[in-house]
Parts: sequence; structure tokens; C-alpha cells
Amino acid sequence: MTNILDCGHAPTPNAGIGTGYATTQHEKTLCYDCAAAAQRDKMESDGKISLYLTMNKNGDNEITDWTGRLKFRTRLVRKGRHNFARVRYDVWFTVGGQPWWGVQYGDDHQIIHCKRIKSA
Repeated sequence: MTNILDCGHAPTPNAGIGTGYATTQHEKTLCYDCAAAAQRDKMESDGKISLYLTMNKNGDNEITDWTGRLKFRTRLVRKGRHNFARVRYDVWFTVGGQPWWGVQYGDDHQIIHCKRIKSA
């Protein structure tokens, strides 16, 4: 028998080493597609989120969630210096027609802190 998650779906099949589901801070279980939709909703309501700066198969940078279901193409990535982490990456991208900016400190992880910015 297939387990049904709190979102009403079964766990995401072929999740690789993952469980096939996400757990929210309120301990609700969501399939990967519903988790991505929930993160997108949170981005729009809060105007900030931590995601991942990754490189796709074509060698282009993109912003993703941990499941890879939520993806945003980067418009510009600028590498700069940082006094503690040695390097920082400033990234600009668009979500639903709104401009966003993110920053990643250091080269030893992919976590990028993102926030919505005002239009120019």
C-alpha cells in the first residue's frame, strides 16, 4: 500500500537518495512538487528565502530548491571578494516578473540568500 502524504499525494518516485517527500516546520509531509509550490508561495509572501546556486547540464548557473523542482535562470552572476569567506557571488534573477537578488559567501557550499528587490 502506498503512503499518502499530508498534501494528498504519494511520495515522489525515483527520488534518488531522497525520501520522496519534504517535511515542513509544522511536521507536515509534502511531495516534492507540493514542496516546491509551497516554497514559491513563501517567496512571494515573505520576499526572501534561502535556496541553492547550482550549475545545470549546459553549464549555466541557476537558482534551485533542494529537490531541483523549483528553478530560476540567472540573469547575471558577479564574483567578488569577501574579507572572511574570500569570495562572494552576487546573483540577479527574476521570479514572476519581479527582480530578485541573492548572495552566496564562499566556495564551500551552494546556499544563496535571496530577496526580492524593487524595480529599477
